[in-house]
Amino acid sequence: MGMTNDGPSQPYTARGSASDEDWGAVAVALNHRMAKLRIGQQRLSDRSGVSVTTVRALQRGSRGRRVQNPTLAAICRALDWPADHLLRVLVGDPVATDFADVSVAQEVLAAIVRIERYVEEIARVIGAS
Repeated sequence: MGMTNDGPSQPYTARGSASDEDWGAVAVALNHRMAKLRIGQQRLSDRSGVSVTTVRALQRGSRGRRVQNPTLAAICRALDWPADHLLRVLVGDPVATDFADVSVAQEVLAAIVRIERYVEEIARVIGAS
C-alpha cells in the first residue's frame, strides 16, 4: 500500500514553522488592534504576561522563532479578542480575516436600539396628538 499526497504538504504543529503561516498578517492585525485600543507594548506586555520582546517581534512579523499558541492566546485575551483569533489569522482562516471587532458590532447594535426607541417615542407623541 503506497502513501498518497492527499493531505497538507506540511502539518501545522505546535513547534516549528509551518509553510503556510502568515506572521505578517499577525503583525498587521496586532498593530491595528493596539492602535485602536491606544495600548503600547509595555501595557500589552503587562496585561498579557508576554514579554515586551515577544510583543515587539510579533508587531514586526518576525519569523526568527515561532511564538507558541498559548502566547498568542494570552495576547488575544489582553486585546479583548477571542483566544484563537491570532492563531486563525496566522493560518489564514477566512473567518479571522473577515473578523469584525466585537466592540464595533456592539456599538452598532446599541445605536440601532437607541434609534428604535427614539422612533417609538416619536410614534407615541404623534399618536397622542
